[in-house]
Amino acid sequence: MAEAERIIGTPDTPDTGRDGTEGDDARAGGAPGAGAREGGAPVAASGPGETAAQSERPRGKRRIAVLFTVAALAYALDLISKMIVVAELEHHEPVEIIGDWLRFEAIRNAGAAFGFGEAFTVIFTVIAAVVIVVIIRLARKLYSLPWAIALGLLLGGALGNLTDRIFRSPGVFEGAVVDFIAPKGFAVFNLADSAIVCGGILIVLLSFRGLDPDGTVHKD
Repeated sequence: MAEAERIIGTPDTPDTGRDGTEGDDARAGGAPGAGAREGGAPVAASGPGETAAQSERPRGKRRIAVLFTVAALAYALDLISKMIVVAELEHHEPVEIIGDWLRFEAIRNAGAAFGFGEAFTVIFTVIAAVVIVVIIRLARKLYSLPWAIALGLLLGGALGNLTDRIFRSPGVFEGAVVDFIAPKGFAVFNLADSAIVCGGILIVLLSFRGLDPDGTVHKD
C-alpha cells in the first residue's frame, strides 16, 4: 500500500508547518479573526466583556461623583454652622429651639463625638485622618449608590471635625471641636457628628442586606 502511494502519489494538500498549521499562503485567503492583522496592523479583539467594562467605568465615576458631592455638602453645612455658632452663640446664653427639649449651646469639645474621651484628642485626630484615607482609597472600587451616599456622609463628617482638630485652639491636632446641638438629657453634638452617625447606620443596614461597595449582593 505504501509502495502504491509512492508510485501514484497523493493529492495536493495545503502547505503546513511543523506544528500542523496552514502556511502563509493558506492564511492569506482567510478572513481575519481575533488577533489577526489587517493592513499590517493588529486588530483588537472586542466582545461583550469589553463592552461591559466600558459601561462600568462611567457608572463607577458617577458613584464617585455622588460620594464627593455628598461629602462636600456635609462638610460645607458643618463648617458654616460652626462659623455662625462661634460668632453668634459662643459666650452667650443658650438659645431654646423646642422649649427645654432642644436648644443651641456653643461648647468646645476636645474629645470624640458626643464628648467622649477628652484625654485622647490626638488619637481621635489620627483616627479621623485614617478614616478619610480609607474612604478615598475605597472610592476606586465603588459602584453602589447607597454606599456612595453613606461613605460621603462619613467623609464629610470626618473632614468637618478634623478641620476643627487642626485649626482651632489650643493647637494643631489638639483643637477642640465646636458642638452646639443640645437635646435634653443627651450629649451636645454638631452636624459633622450627625453625618458620621447617619453614614454609619446606613452602612450597617447595607451590610445586613448583603450589598457590597462594588455593587454585588451576597447572601450568607
